[in-house]
Amino acid sequence: MQEDITVYVETEAGEKVALSLPTDMGLSLMEALKAHELEIMATCGGMALCATCHVELMESPELPEPSDDELYMLENLPNLRAGSRLSCQIKVTPDLDGAVLRLMANH
Repeated sequence: MQEDITVYVETEAGEKVALSLPTDMGLSLMEALKAHELEIMATCGGMALCATCHVELMESPELPEPSDDELYMLENLPNLRAGSRLSCQIKVTPDLDGAVLRLMANH
């Protein structure tokens, strides 16, 4: 069983930073990104209530559809993109390996 995956975070300069994320801890993507000290506020603590963990998935495997709560929050964002998701609602699983994302909460 694969325990760590690699997710890439694209910086504002276009550089891709590789992050090794464990899949055996039940973390959300938001929790894993915060563990790497990335600039994610996650004010609501992962309850899909604030959108301060907004990311744009630029390359990723097919993920489960967003919940109604997540869609409601996303629809109210001024910088909504086709790949927009709340990172607190995405579990770190082996399916996420190789995904490329951009932090959007501050954009």
